[in-house]
Amino acid sequence: MNPLLRDRIVRTLDTMNDERAYEVLDYIEFLESKYAVRPNLASTFQRFAEGVEDTLRAGRLPATAVAETMTFLNKAVGVLSGVAAAGKSVANDIVRASDKTVSDKTVSATAVSDKTVSGGTVSDKPVGN
Repeated sequence: MNPLLRDRIVRTLDTMNDERAYEVLDYIEFLESKYAVRPNLASTFQRFAEGVEDTLRAGRLPATAVAETMTFLNKAVGVLSGVAAAGKSVANDIVRASDKTVSDKTVSATAVSDKTVSGGTVSDKPVGN
């Protein structure tokens, strides 16, 4: 979508109350299903939040209650996404550190196997000579 059109749509949405904005969302979802447009892949947390929102709307709760709940839930999703990203970063660091340790030990073991020990000292003589 071109940025000018997106900005125009956002400006129009900003002036609507929550009830009308949900009608617009329903229409967009209808068009997605009619034309088989696949929306951007949302994260697990976003899909969960959208499922909660759909459930609340199906329960005929007032739009303001749904909006307040979703504001709170979106903040929680932001926190959980940050925690997930931090956990992934730590896991990647651990994997990199363990890979480096394994490669360092392999290099050390190769270097030691290429040297011979005689009389308590290590020399670079090939084994068998």
